[in-house]
Amino acid sequence: MEKKEKTEKKSERTIIVPGEVIASGTDFLPGEGTRREGKDIIALKFGLLEKSENLFKIIPLSGTYLPRVGNTVIGQVTDLTFNGWFIDLLSPHTGFLPVVECAGYVNKKDLAEYYNIGDMIVTKVRDLRSRSIELTMKDQTCKKLSGGFLIKINPTRVPRVIGKAGSMVTTIKNGTGCNIVVGQNGLIWIKGKDAESEIFAKEAIMKIVEKPFIDGLTDQIKEFLENKTKK
Repeated sequence: MEKKEKTEKKSERTIIVPGEVIASGTDFLPGEGTRREGKDIIALKFGLLEKSENLFKIIPLSGTYLPRVGNTVIGQVTDLTFNGWFIDLLSPHTGFLPVVECAGYVNKKDLAEYYNIGDMIVTKVRDLRSRSIELTMKDQTCKKLSGGFLIKINPTRVPRVIGKAGSMVTTIKNGTGCNIVVGQNGLIWIKGKDAESEIFAKEAIMKIVEKPFIDGLTDQIKEFLENKTKK
């Protein structure tokens, strides 16, 4: 019998170090943080291995936010010009929201009526410039934030907080009754019916952030939420 070429070396949610062989075989594809060397998929960085069908990628366990087009981010208005707003995204580069990228009418004579310095907004990355990040509000998820509170996590933990197809953050929303917005830049907005539910949601999120690589994490968070609601 002919020996099968394809051999998977690592399972999902495994901590990987640079130079480690993740998998062997031409059926596997290298994703972010990996490369192919012959028939092997090799890790380029330290982090958490994630497998989606036959694609491997590595989620770094530490680092700063590096923007990508289409990312949903949370930022604070820091300054205004005649044609838009500067937004702090906790990134090496400043975000800029042009007036033309706002949904609805904007009075250009007084932009502060729309967004003022200190306002927090949910926005999306529209384009990447050499020294700035162009933003847009032309998406149903974009809005000015009111009430609630913000927490900051390492941007590399964001995928685990969101979960596959939003499963993890949906579990927390359902378990606490809170409205939660997770920015790819590591800022998370939480707003509930009371302070207790908001703190409850924060505790669940921090459990994920502290131990993102544990197998069965979704089930553990569900159990945590269920135990809290019984008290």
